[in-house]
Amino acid sequence: MLEWLLSPALTLAGTPLTFAELLGFLTGVVNVWLLVRQDPVNWPVGIANVLLLLVVFWHVGLYADAGLQIVYVALGFYGWWQWLFGGEHRSRLLVSRTTGTEWVALGVVGIVATVGLWLLLDRATDSTVPLPDALTTVLSLVATYGQSRKKVESWWIWITADLIYIPLYLYKGLWLTSVLYVVFLGLCVAGLRAWRLDLAGRPALAVA
Repeated sequence: MLEWLLSPALTLAGTPLTFAELLGFLTGVVNVWLLVRQDPVNWPVGIANVLLLLVVFWHVGLYADAGLQIVYVALGFYGWWQWLFGGEHRSRLLVSRTTGTEWVALGVVGIVATVGLWLLLDRATDSTVPLPDALTTVLSLVATYGQSRKKVESWWIWITADLIYIPLYLYKGLWLTSVLYVVFLGLCVAGLRAWRLDLAGRPALAVA
């Protein structure tokens, strides 16, 4: 199975694209589209997506991103549960804003984790991009956690991560994955708008 996933599916601009990257592209687009629509099915689709991307990233030496996918699986199950039963009286979770205390906690954890992962990748692996790999890894984790809690600001974190991911994947020769993250960027903007409109439509519930 692994050998098939890493075999060429097609060639784009002279660069062979593996089945894992192609399937990762398709499931990734579906995943974020469902996320924008607040459909809980996005979580199982997302779990399949990150398992495919784990194969892709490990194959090209993006070790932090590969390890990140394992954490995504756990966050996927957590987010799935939260969206279905994390609201009041175990109802569906509603969109809300990130509090000041949450921002401080996420900021401290994010900085410490980025520096620690950067040093680890730089000294313990053959990674050619330890800092951007570490930074995008931590941003992605923070954004995914925020989305598991339906925090509207998580879209801004994803937008920041995508703006770094796009040139990073181009540099590593992952052309289709880079295009995927351009699509993600557009979907993130749409998601931010949709969630903000949803939040504005029920200000009393959002504050509560």
